[in-house]
Amino acid sequence: METTIKKRRKSTLFAIRGDIHRRTYMSGVVLIVVLVLAFWSLLSYGNFVNRTFLPTPDQVLLQFVIQLQSAVFWHHVGISIFRVGAGFLLACLLGIPLGILAGTFRFAEALLVPPTEFIRYMPATAFIPLIMVWAGIGEWAKVIVIFIGCFFQLMLMVADNTRSVSNDLLQTSYTLGANRWQAIEKVLIPALLPDLMNTMRLIIGWAWTYLVVAELVAASSGLGFSIMKAQRFLNTDLIFVGIIAIGLLGLLTDRTFAYCHRRFFPWLEGGR
Repeated sequence: METTIKKRRKSTLFAIRGDIHRRTYMSGVVLIVVLVLAFWSLLSYGNFVNRTFLPTPDQVLLQFVIQLQSAVFWHHVGISIFRVGAGFLLACLLGIPLGILAGTFRFAEALLVPPTEFIRYMPATAFIPLIMVWAGIGEWAKVIVIFIGCFFQLMLMVADNTRSVSNDLLQTSYTLGANRWQAIEKVLIPALLPDLMNTMRLIIGWAWTYLVVAELVAASSGLGFSIMKAQRFLNTDLIFVGIIAIGLLGLLTDRTFAYCHRRFFPWLEGGR
């Protein structure tokens, strides 16, 4: 009996898309964190890498605690959150309606999708000189860099989300007497909302990855600026603190979107 249970657990663990117990899932998360810390500790404490280039975990932890007590650090955090939030929201305000339009009407797809497909392969960093000419070196320049990094990907993904809504739903609404705009408002948009939230969750992650690039534009504050400043003086412990802070903020926004997805669409399987 025991052997049968063990075999069943093993087969579930390695089954394609098989469900596993939450404790097993969390054990895997803890294991990978421990392995990364162990490898880091081996390299730094064992002097395999000079501590100037790879500080020890306790050095980074101590520096992190020091920074948490610093008003300057929290100012950097606040201004970075503003830049990421503003760039992301601007991308959503423009990208979501245009994406829905492109995914709904073929003429809009013909107008919007081909140029967007072309522009999205251009790196956001390539636009920095033009952004500095057009928008100066103030806050809007940094927000625009993040906007460019998010907008084109978001619009195409929203268009795909819109096209993935079953045509049968729209045909059923027409059968029940809905006109074109009622079908869009009452059927199409509600049906794409779960996928749209997942898309936004992915895009906010990209917004955080563009933060350091955005703060190359004549910045004097922000986490990206603090990382670049620490790099000049080889303060690698501060670099690690900045990277970890950005990672934690990104994780927080990701978990917020995941919670909202579960809260608003509880009937969906796997809405994590």
